[in-house]
Amino acid sequence: MTPSKGITSIIEDHLADTITSSRFVSGGSINIAYELQTTRGKYFLKVNHKALYPGMFEAEAKGLVLLTQTNTVKVPVIVLQGSAGNESFLLLEWIDARRGSVQATQALGGQLAQIHRNTTSEFGLDHDNYIGSLPQTNSRHARWSDFFIQERLQPMVSRAVDKRMLEYADAGSFEKLYAKLPELFDEEAPALLHGDLWSGNYLTTPADEPYLIDPAVYYGNREVDVAMTTLFGGFSNEFYDSYNEAFPLAKGWEQRMDLWNLYPLLVHLNLFGAGYLGRVRDALNSYL
Repeated sequence: MTPSKGITSIIEDHLADTITSSRFVSGGSINIAYELQTTRGKYFLKVNHKALYPGMFEAEAKGLVLLTQTNTVKVPVIVLQGSAGNESFLLLEWIDARRGSVQATQALGGQLAQIHRNTTSEFGLDHDNYIGSLPQTNSRHARWSDFFIQERLQPMVSRAVDKRMLEYADAGSFEKLYAKLPELFDEEAPALLHGDLWSGNYLTTPADEPYLIDPAVYYGNREVDVAMTTLFGGFSNEFYDSYNEAFPLAKGWEQRMDLWNLYPLLVHLNLFGAGYLGRVRDALNSYL
């Protein structure tokens, strides 16, 4: 499998360089990914069908720019974003990656805390993006509880009910949660979030430097990013210690991790099926 001639021609023209080889690499379940070798070095190329995921790579590029502008954590350099025929593509610098050390995750904890110090006046963003392959709306709200309900939980609950992954009784339970939500946490200023921070979305270089990839950014409650790191593991205790040393979380944050993880669990329910239903219901019922 190789990239289309239309895409490689655009890339070669942009780089003023020749692609000498391409190799299919793992890029997740949404995109086709390649390692491109040119006469001057390697690049990482992601390709998808632009009619299926309109604007996905444009949104990802904007997210990488927002993270870059914080001057906190490293992210891949954007080389080129565009389309050819019915395909969209995103060309990034190639990152040699290895298994991260405890020290790398510790460094990432402090860097994430500094990202979260970037704030704005409202929760949301000036554009929508994606969480995995699902559209993610980012309409702005003055209160986090309103944003989390209207832009995060309600769309995913509605989707799951329509797909018969959730029952109407489950939707009723979510309505009870919505009424209680403002009482379950203390409001903070909006923080810039990575938005999809699980262990598969950070890399560590041979020099033990952490890189963040595949952002789904918006301004939200910073506990959301921290919560998602607990969902599938891969982050050391030193990560959380480092974060809290740099920017202490509000009292009781550990008890709210399942609350904020309702959103990614609903995303996984909609994407991957009933295997996540029990976890959704358990997390939901613990706050009712």
